Amino acid sequence: MQQKMFNIIFSLPLSDQRPAATEGDLPYSAEHKLQTRQRILESARRLFNSKGFAQVSIGEVMENAGLTHGGFYRHFKDKDELYAEAVRWFLCEEAPKPWRRPRRNAHKLRAERIVDAYFSLDHFDDSESCCPLVSLPSDVTRGGEGVKAAYQDVLEKLLELLQADLAGPQARERALSVVALCVGGLVTARGVTDPGLAQELRRAAYRQAQTMLKARPC
Repeated sequence: MQQKMFNIIFSLPLSDQRPAATEGDLPYSAEHKLQTRQRILESARRLFNSKGFAQVSIGEVMENAGLTHGGFYRHFKDKDELYAEAVRWFLCEEAPKPWRRPRRNAHKLRAERIVDAYFSLDHFDDSESCCPLVSLPSDVTRGGEGVKAAYQDVLEKLLELLQADLAGPQARERALSVVALCVGGLVTARGVTDPGLAQELRRAAYRQAQTMLKARPC
């Protein structure tokens, strides 16, 4: 699952959406099972992002996916496993991300395009399809090791892609700073009620992240 990561997310168009299969379709081919699993993951991702872990039930996830409750356990052992896999689902090409614009600013380095997309208004306003690093930090701190490991997978992939475009002995430290600005900047901006302050925070973090990317290596 981790083979199709952020580099795909920010460089390729979204996959065509296939017609949804129903649980009544028989026989259950491998493709059908994969499509059903992906429907559950997408439903879970959107609900967890918008409501949080505690406020979402397995039944709600399955209903939102157009499936029955009993089918859940063919794919996941419990809600905790689903949550961890829903976090990782963000890394896959098939997971819709309406806020990303792969062809915009094609002349820029990939790291700059990632930062542009991350701080975009589309991403800021997207409470369902946004990056789990932004939408789920409070839930993750209270979660189990599996959830934290999934969250770390997403963070480390973002770090890896940013660092790949940086040079010099401080490349990792600069990439870490940009990750902190991306995640912390959006979490903070989303957490205030004043729209003006929220946009000031978003824009300030974006400017600092771009400055860090363009800084000359020591």
